[in-house]
Amino acid sequence: MSEEEAPHSTLPYPPLHQDKKFVVLSDWDGTITNRDSNDYMTDHLGYGQEKRRQGNLEILSGRVTFRDAFKEMLDSVVANGHRFDECAEVLKQNITLDVGFRDFYDYCQEHDVPVVIISSGMAPLIRAVLSKLIGNEEAKNIEIVANDADVREDGSWSIKYRHPTSGFGHDKSQAILPYRRLPNAPTVFFFGDGVSDMSAARHADLLFVKKKPGADNDLAAYCTRHRGEVDYRRCFEVGYRVTFDTMW
Repeated sequence: MSEEEAPHSTLPYPPLHQDKKFVVLSDWDGTITNRDSNDYMTDHLGYGQEKRRQGNLEILSGRVTFRDAFKEMLDSVVANGHRFDECAEVLKQNITLDVGFRDFYDYCQEHDVPVVIISSGMAPLIRAVLSKLIGNEEAKNIEIVANDADVREDGSWSIKYRHPTSGFGHDKSQAILPYRRLPNAPTVFFFGDGVSDMSAARHADLLFVKKKPGADNDLAAYCTRHRGEVDYRRCFEVGYRVTFDTMW
């Protein structure tokens, strides 16, 4: 889908940071956090790691869309009877921050660099975990651009996609491209690690790919596979980093 054919968003976006020199847009799951919360739910509460991993490989191969495979993952959690509030509590107990994120975030705050979470997860779950990890007041100050959740009275739930007509469900490039249209566009950094970050990888000014020992590292595989095909424009490859303390 081209920039001119941007998918309609069912959810609002925060205002652009038009007066900043730099803007950091970062994936949440497995990038800011030590593990992917949706993978964790699927592996422990849904249909399990093996089927989930096979779905990721299908996405990388282009045989299925992220949107459809991701919904199937989450639906397996609901099918096993796990309520939304239960899932939030499980994630709060099991998801932690990358060891370098706090120092990185404080550095950005000191130097007037906005940090915005760009996630294919669900904002209520991200906000719940973030509040547990850094406190309610600080969590309120971090903008989150993500999908949402439709939670029913019986506690069952389903994902509400930001871009339901896009194969990504949430096309993260749409958080980057509006900055390019600004007369004095800031330098946009994007941080990611997985298959949900593929749409953003082609458009950031500076792309940082988090590569973790023993992990899936699907964005690294995608970038390696498509090296030479990606039109980075002002972008350049800066290599794969392990933690936030080596990213800045």
